[in-house]
Amino acid sequence: MTLATAHINAVGTAVPGYDIHQAYVDWAEQQFAEDREATVFRRMADRAGINHRWSILQPTAEGGSPLAAGGLYGSEAPPATSTRMSIYAEAAPPLALQAIEQLSQKASIEGVTHLVVASCTGFVAPGIDQIIAAELGLSGVERTLVGFMGCYAAVAALRTAHHIVRSEPSARVLVVTVELSTLHLQFTREIEPLLAMLQFGDGAAAALVTAEPSGFAVSNPFAVSLPESSDLIRWTIGDSGFAMHLSGQVPARIASALGEADIRARMLGNVSPDAIDAWAVHAGGRSILDAIETALDLAPDALDASRDVLARFGNMSSSTLMFVIAELLAAPARKTGVALAFGPGLAAEGFRFERAA
Repeated sequence: MTLATAHINAVGTAVPGYDIHQAYVDWAEQQFAEDREATVFRRMADRAGINHRWSILQPTAEGGSPLAAGGLYGSEAPPATSTRMSIYAEAAPPLALQAIEQLSQKASIEGVTHLVVASCTGFVAPGIDQIIAAELGLSGVERTLVGFMGCYAAVAALRTAHHIVRSEPSARVLVVTVELSTLHLQFTREIEPLLAMLQFGDGAAAALVTAEPSGFAVSNPFAVSLPESSDLIRWTIGDSGFAMHLSGQVPARIASALGEADIRARMLGNVSPDAIDAWAVHAGGRSILDAIETALDLAPDALDASRDVLARFGNMSSSTLMFVIAELLAAPARKTGVALAFGPGLAAEGFRFERAA
């Protein structure tokens, strides 16, 4: 029996309208008790490869940033998780719908049979998948919600679509990721979490996955947990949002894993990195991209799509990989690819893809 091949036909993306990056850098510098620490932070921020990060949070009535007096983070006490989730429930669905609208300009979403939604930065019930389905009039659609997996949740969502299409060749699967990472700023004076929060922005993406031979054909999904690394990336739900722990050891651990023959074989099979011209790597940070480039001995321009997404949008958790895939879809010369993302566990997940003839 020959199974259908799932194709990512098109990807639409959306970000909010407020650029929070510089406001955050200025705010973070004020958290340090010593000028030396502020100087180190500024140097690291300048080297982060990020120019913009977009937030659903709006300026104050006086025009100040959300970190100024009158903004969400402008008081001495951090906002409660309930407050942040209320904002998520209000803001996440419209941002997701913007991405879907952008997708619809590239490919018809008529006749969608399945909806797979990934979101790791908020909870609401009825679920965001139900809200999106209701807004689109998809009353009979089959829904799957991928929650709290972190940066590789897009892989899980696309992998789910891949399996659906292989089992139901007529399926038309709408895959949506939406993340509001800027809802989870934490009040701290420690440099490591402040640098971790420097990475994150808000964004949404939507992809159409079908058996129609256009876009990227998906194959060989993989998932690898890296031993003795579970404490390196963590999300902890507390009374004041979701606290992200992103260890500075992550890039070195990823580089070490990519140097292990069995892990590399699970990700690449028998394909040499030299034979891959489309690297869809989650833009988790400049140091992570540098580590992957070095470990796989990639050409200096191999991760250009990831670096461009990082510079323009920061790390949008699960949506980031979808933004990178969107850039590669728009580059016809890119034919043979690997999608790769890292997240809590520490785990690596991804798949291979080929441009349809």
